[in-house]
Amino acid sequence: MSHLSVPTMVESQPLPPSLSLWTMLRLGLFQASLGVMSILTLGVLNRVMIDELRLPALLVAGAIAMHQFVAPVRVWFGQLSDTRPLWGLHRSGYIWLGSATFCLVASLAVRLVWPLAASFEQSGWGGNTWLYAIALGLSFALYGVAISASSTPFAALLVDVTDERTRPKLVSIVWSMLMVGIVIGGITTGILLKSVGAESSLPEIQGSLQQLFTVVPLLVFGTILLATVGVERRYSGFAERSQSRDREDSITLGRALRVLTASRQTGFFFGFLAVLTFSLFLQEAILEPYAGQVFGFSVGQSSQLNAYWGFGTLIGTAVTGFLVVPKLGKERTAQVGCGLSALCFCLIIAAGWGPWPSLLRSAIVLFGLGAGIATSGSIILMLDFTLAETAGTFIGAWGLAQALSRAVATVSGGAILIWANWGSRQKHWLLAEPPCSRLTP
Repeated sequence: MSHLSVPTMVESQPLPPSLSLWTMLRLGLFQASLGVMSILTLGVLNRVMIDELRLPALLVAGAIAMHQFVAPVRVWFGQLSDTRPLWGLHRSGYIWLGSATFCLVASLAVRLVWPLAASFEQSGWGGNTWLYAIALGLSFALYGVAISASSTPFAALLVDVTDERTRPKLVSIVWSMLMVGIVIGGITTGILLKSVGAESSLPEIQGSLQQLFTVVPLLVFGTILLATVGVERRYSGFAERSQSRDREDSITLGRALRVLTASRQTGFFFGFLAVLTFSLFLQEAILEPYAGQVFGFSVGQSSQLNAYWGFGTLIGTAVTGFLVVPKLGKERTAQVGCGLSALCFCLIIAAGWGPWPSLLRSAIVLFGLGAGIATSGSIILMLDFTLAETAGTFIGAWGLAQALSRAVATVSGGAILIWANWGSRQKHWLLAEPPCSRLTP
């Protein structure tokens, strides 16, 4: 593979100024916004569709997971951001366009849920149900494409504006802000949906969710603009590092991917990311329904579990780059995080034997702590593997490995949920004719 050379870095030009703490926090607002959006889709909509509207768990998990199954476009968007500037910017233009799209699609997708639920109640797996289910799945696929178009160039921007010395601190801050967004999203939705309980009618649920999915995406898009405007022009070292004028014609997607897979160590790291992501997110489609069915939590209470998880992850992520990695090293940090996460999965399961709600909340906080340490250590390793000259393509490929694993984990979680309820009162989730649901006002 010696013929697969990459462009050399230009050292004669001065590098941009170093990031200030304020700019790092600004960049973190992008991740915080993604955290809020994840609560809307996986924390709220997932729970309402399964428990309140009595839709099949596998249908719900499959539709929502579509935003991860389109992950191969991450590589394409990463390569585009490397080679084709948008509005004169390699990263920011894609971030803004993708963010506007996923905010709009999220607001529209929630409006497909109600006719889907009504059709399933009236005719089971009839023709209209399939049409609405396909439309919902396609909506989440488009949502995933837009997420890829924004998040992949954003991660590449982190490479552009940092060096090996400043990168661990930026990763800790930015991914801590992701958890801040999850905590804020969990608390906010729990408060806004406090009135949506076991006896709420369809119009009450529908009105609350549509208002939530209208206001929050607008706020998210404004926050993303605040996070990114002006950062690339001032701090990015992409042009100095990559000789982009020469690269735009010389580096193709296929060639960049061959560079990416030339290293055996890189291939092993791909596998590690896939297994880690699958393991951490297998619970994603299960946790809220688990809290509702086993512990009797309301929609608001189950949504607030994301705040507990986010709080633990926030602590784990925040301390990793500043304290844990300097003492243990990057590889050892990832190992410790994986071990702690595995232990906490056992505690979450044990909490259901009582059931013991306090143990559940504590285990979720500790699980978040372990996940934060494991994820931060892995992200720092990932960015160290990334070549500055093809950062977008590399980040897209890393994102592909993670997103596909997360999609498989989400669908697998939905299948496990159906299997766990086999023979119980939820057996109608697999039948063509569902019993009387809560859709009646």
